[in-house]
Amino acid sequence: MMTDSSDMFGGDDDGDDLPWDDDAPEDQPSAAELEEAGQESMFGAPDPAPTPAPVVSAQPYRVLARKYRSQTFAELIGQDAMVQTLANAIKRDRLAHAFLMTGIRGVGKTSTARLIAKALNCVGADGKGGPTISPCGVCEPCVAIAEGRHIDVIEMDAASHTGVDDVREIIEAVRYAAVSARYKIYIIDEVHMLSRNAFNALLKTLEEPPAHVKFLFATTEVDKLPITVLSRCQRFDLKRIPAKLLAEHFGAICEKEGVAIEAEALGMIAEAAEGSARDGLSILDQAIAHADLASDSDHTNVTAESVREMLGLADKSVQRQLFAALLNGDGTALLDLVSAQFALGVEPIALMRSAMEITHRITVAQVGRGEVKAVSEDERKAIEDWAKRLQPGQLHRLWQMLIKGHDEVKTAPAPLVAAEMALLRCLHAADMPDPGQLVKKLEGLAAQAVAMPPSAPGEPAQAPAAPAMDWRQLVEHVEHYSIPMGAMMRGQVRVVELSPARLVFEQAPGFAMNIVEDLRKILREVTGDLWEVEQRSEGGQPTLMEVEAKAREAQVSQRQQSPLMQAALAAFPGAQDITDEGQSGGFARRQSYGSR
Repeated sequence: MMTDSSDMFGGDDDGDDLPWDDDAPEDQPSAAELEEAGQESMFGAPDPAPTPAPVVSAQPYRVLARKYRSQTFAELIGQDAMVQTLANAIKRDRLAHAFLMTGIRGVGKTSTARLIAKALNCVGADGKGGPTISPCGVCEPCVAIAEGRHIDVIEMDAASHTGVDDVREIIEAVRYAAVSARYKIYIIDEVHMLSRNAFNALLKTLEEPPAHVKFLFATTEVDKLPITVLSRCQRFDLKRIPAKLLAEHFGAICEKEGVAIEAEALGMIAEAAEGSARDGLSILDQAIAHADLASDSDHTNVTAESVREMLGLADKSVQRQLFAALLNGDGTALLDLVSAQFALGVEPIALMRSAMEITHRITVAQVGRGEVKAVSEDERKAIEDWAKRLQPGQLHRLWQMLIKGHDEVKTAPAPLVAAEMALLRCLHAADMPDPGQLVKKLEGLAAQAVAMPPSAPGEPAQAPAAPAMDWRQLVEHVEHYSIPMGAMMRGQVRVVELSPARLVFEQAPGFAMNIVEDLRKILREVTGDLWEVEQRSEGGQPTLMEVEAKAREAQVSQRQQSPLMQAALAAFPGAQDITDEGQSGGFARRQSYGSR
């Protein structure tokens, strides 16, 4: 039977060449190889398998504002007072139950809230630490809070959770103790977006929360918060970050990123950030990408020219040239510079803003607040020179006209045209005297005393000369303000003495009304000075009307004695010269008008 079995499976008597025998020949092809050979003979050899692509990291790019978010209080720039207050509170175990962080965008409100959550829940690298102003950053609570996955640190956006139901969930959850942390912390961003009813529902819990609960609020519009909420929180006003600190911060980040950047470019980015670290990092991110596109090498170099082009800013040297053309009255050069800058992509509103900035810096330099801050030595010298040459009144008038032009450019349908017209208006106004100079000229005219030399004894009386020009001009200037007051001064005031801010006069006969106070009031309105007005009973020179009347009488007498008039009277007996009567009547009417 065994022999038959061997014959049945094709093996020898001892079974050495059976398919399952390990001693089978190694060079015998397998079934898969035989099948592959048959496929090749029928259909040809298959294409070679493609080479696998290199493995690329799946980690997406993180913008600089997120990558370099402050992870410790030491990295939080520009908020030293708040950090010191929190450090003392933690050290002395005087922690408030609710904190409110307010300030403009990008100064670290939410980052500060997360840092406070870390500081309160940090357990240290050994797991035995307590609240500290310097969280370790390696323990489980610190890592979980930094990654936003800690179960006891709840972040809520009040802009999308505005109602009472959202606050009710918080009220019900605060009763339960923290799961793994020391404190259960609620971070509510943009808290001013909560509705009025939601605020009212939160008041009781906010005033007397459980000992294991802390509230951290952040907002950009603190004036929208009810006073009942403000009174229950410890408030921190986060300041704008100075441009110098921002420039240093951005420079350190560029070193970490392996990016070369010019100091002037850092200064422009810091100024454009307007005190916001997040805004500045976003601009820096854009500047690095812009420099990468413009460079053919792997090395990134951010230049001031590329940042200026990206932001649409005017070149500093061109700004000074434009301002110099404005002051020198060179309209052709001014328009050429504006057109050239507009062709390079500089917005007209940016040109107006740059002129306003230079005006402000010159004015501040005149006050003498330390050394002039400038990016370059040429800029510093130019500002110092203008500060010495220009008067404060000129700068203030220029500022008013520039700010008015800025508003016009902002709303104009053609901003370039509006900017050119506004700058030309400033250029032509530079030659106009200001009100202060006009008053000084008027005071100089009034400083000349009125003097009329008396007639010498024995000489025939001459018609009195008209008053000196200064008194007449002062009266004419008063008539521009008030015709009745000017007529009163012409007909009633006999000048005894006239000097700056002082008038001594005699009132003409026939006028009983006291005019001292009226004169003092009108002279103050016209000249802007407090006048000393004194009335005397004698010693005054003739009034302007009396001088004019004497002059007319002399003219009539001379005309009547002329040969032509004598011949006319002889030819027409009984004829009368009515010119005298008309003039006298006009003088009488004018004098009576002045008495009113």
